[in-house]
Amino acid sequence: MVNDIMNDMKASIAKTIEAMKTALQKVRTGRASIGILDGIMVDYYGTPTPLNQLASMAVPEARLITIQPWDKGAMAPIEKAIMKSELGLMPNNDGKIIRIPIPPLNEERRRELVKMIKKNAEDYRIEIRNHRRDANAMLKDLEKDKEINKDELKVYQDKVQELTDSSIKQIDELLAAKEKEIMEV
Repeated sequence: MVNDIMNDMKASIAKTIEAMKTALQKVRTGRASIGILDGIMVDYYGTPTPLNQLASMAVPEARLITIQPWDKGAMAPIEKAIMKSELGLMPNNDGKIIRIPIPPLNEERRRELVKMIKKNAEDYRIEIRNHRRDANAMLKDLEKDKEINKDELKVYQDKVQELTDSSIKQIDELLAAKEKEIMEV
């Protein structure tokens, strides 16, 4: 039973950290990354379709993303979806390929992005602490039901705390790396 609690907590924390990595990929840093286009849905013949299912995407240069639709009829909807997204990107369409230049970020925008990712990181830390709270509550229930004794409870709570601390450290490292990437000129 205790192993189930610990495994559930590890799985929940892994999902939380993966969600943070995905969220950080979508933050524009002034460098081209296909990850910033994740989540863009294109109205393809009346059906919302993920951009990556309609075209091949590449990063041929540090500040350029290219999108080559498999169906030329998808060019205009892809362009429209990118402009409607809140990324602030202006696609250029030459009839065969869509080029998206990634403009460099100004200092004020960099600071706003750092502030935003710090807030997001705190939300992920809170989520991990909630996983800790839930695991500790389940362990206390086991102790109350006499399935584990007080000494075992203390040992398992320490393990839960170690897992929490290492996970929060991982989030802090992800945050620091992204902050450094954003602030690079």
